[in-house]
Amino acid sequence: MATAVALAAGMAVGRWYAPHKRREREQRPETVRRILLPFTGTAISRRAFDAAVRLARVENATLMPCYLATVPLNLPLDAALPAQCLRAMPLLETIEQRAADQDVAIDGRIIRGRTYRDALRRILSDEQFDRVIVSATGHPGTNHGFTGDDLVWLLDRADAEVLILRPAPEDHREVAAAVAGHF
Repeated sequence: MATAVALAAGMAVGRWYAPHKRREREQRPETVRRILLPFTGTAISRRAFDAAVRLARVENATLMPCYLATVPLNLPLDAALPAQCLRAMPLLETIEQRAADQDVAIDGRIIRGRTYRDALRRILSDEQFDRVIVSATGHPGTNHGFTGDDLVWLLDRADAEVLILRPAPEDHREVAAAVAGHF
C-alpha cells in the first residue's frame, strides 16, 4: 500500500526513480557495481551486448567491455600489440558510444594473456566484478570466441554471477565498429 502511495506521489521507491529525479540518482552514493563483458574479436553478439547494457542501466553499474589480447609465447607478456589494439579500439569506442547513449558508465580495457582464458584469468584475479556476461561462440571450432572448455572454466573460477548467452541463429555478431574515413 505504501508503495502505491509513493508511486502516486512520484516519490522514489526502491531503485525506480521518476525522470525528474535523475540528477539525485546520479549523485546518490552507492556501492560500485561492475559488469565484465569480455570479447575476443572485432565484433560481439548483439544479444550479449544488449543484456549487459540493460543490466548495467537498471543496476546503476559500470560496464567493463574487455578485449582479450593474446600474446605469442615467443614475445614477452608486456610486448606491444599494435595490430590487436587497432582491431580492438574501434569496437571499444562503438561500445562506449552506444552505452553512453543509454546513460551507462563504461570502463573499457584491453587485457593480455597467452590465451583467452589466461587473459580472462588475469582480469578476474586483478578486479572485482558482480557479473560476467559472455557470449558463447556462434561458430564452434573457430578462433572467434570462447570454447566450451573456457566457459566451463569461467563458471568454475569466476567469483561473480556468470551469464553465458548463446547467439541467436540470426545473430552474426552484429555489434561491430563501422570504421570509415581517417582517424
